[in-house]
Amino acid sequence: MKGDKYGTHRVIEPKGYLPQPALKLDNDFSKLYSNEILIDVMFLNIDSSSFTQIENEANKDTKKIGEIILKIVNDRGKMQNPITGSGGMLVGIVEKIGDDLKDKIEIKEGDIIASLVSLSLTPLKINKIKEIYLDRDQVEIDGKAVLFESGVFVKLPDDINLRTSLSILDVAGAPIQVARIVKPNDYVFIIGAGGKSGLLCCYESKKRVGPKGKVIAMAHSEKSYERIKKLGFYDYLFIGNAQDPISVLKEIEKLTDGKLSDVVINCVNVSDTEIASIITCKDRGIVYFFSMATSFTKAALGAEGVGKDVDMIIGNGYAKNHAEYTLNLLRESNKLRDIFEEYYGGER
Repeated sequence: MKGDKYGTHRVIEPKGYLPQPALKLDNDFSKLYSNEILIDVMFLNIDSSSFTQIENEANKDTKKIGEIILKIVNDRGKMQNPITGSGGMLVGIVEKIGDDLKDKIEIKEGDIIASLVSLSLTPLKINKIKEIYLDRDQVEIDGKAVLFESGVFVKLPDDINLRTSLSILDVAGAPIQVARIVKPNDYVFIIGAGGKSGLLCCYESKKRVGPKGKVIAMAHSEKSYERIKKLGFYDYLFIGNAQDPISVLKEIEKLTDGKLSDVVINCVNVSDTEIASIITCKDRGIVYFFSMATSFTKAALGAEGVGKDVDMIIGNGYAKNHAEYTLNLLRESNKLRDIFEEYYGGER
């Protein structure tokens, strides 16, 4: 039996919805549709905003974190945080390919792949949580998932270890978008520069701005500050609180001689940072919200409230060839690769 290309056949509630906005999906994989791919899941990389919310709710107790994740998946048939609305992505072994897809895709059963679509729309069943890695937002599980005909995925490379690939592919949409919007001589301000997407954006921005441009990186803690400092792809680095927009504005005014930023990139994993992003951007500049904690309402009305005429871009997690583009960043920079191996990698 063939299912809908976009996965509506797996939607239990509400009927007629697409899988991402749906409340509950069918995660019974005893019957596989002919245009689905069954995955034996090894790791989940939970979206940073979602993992942070769960971690805080559980007071960083790994047992409670596991219980919350299991409850979400049991209730919804997918890993979609009901508070943040976000998911993440997975890595697993291709267990079975539906007959209608076998001649259309370039993978085979037994290959290790990473999903490039959100867990918030991916039917998932967790049999057991094996390990939770607090410092990586990763969860090792025994479970199954299916990808739909429209789903995007990538076969994992042999030259980059599995956990590093998992961590970098979860944010692969960020650097390729930065390559599109950052121009020579730009002043680029990166909020949340010490996380996975932030580090990639620092590296990509520094490549793009040229000798007359500047990259300003803001960390939220000493730990992230040291991580950015070790990477080194910035011109100015400071610790700041993106939930305190006036203090951040004063720092940016000082560093730019009052000119503000041509491009602001928001990579944080907490709420209420929209105004700090908008107010530090010059008129007709670009604010790129890659953070899943972004509120469209706060951004739109906030820009109006402070009288800012800026273009605001929502961080699309997908761009054509974004996976290979981002993996190639690790191949071209040993320093970037070393940082990801140290903080997010592990034994394959």
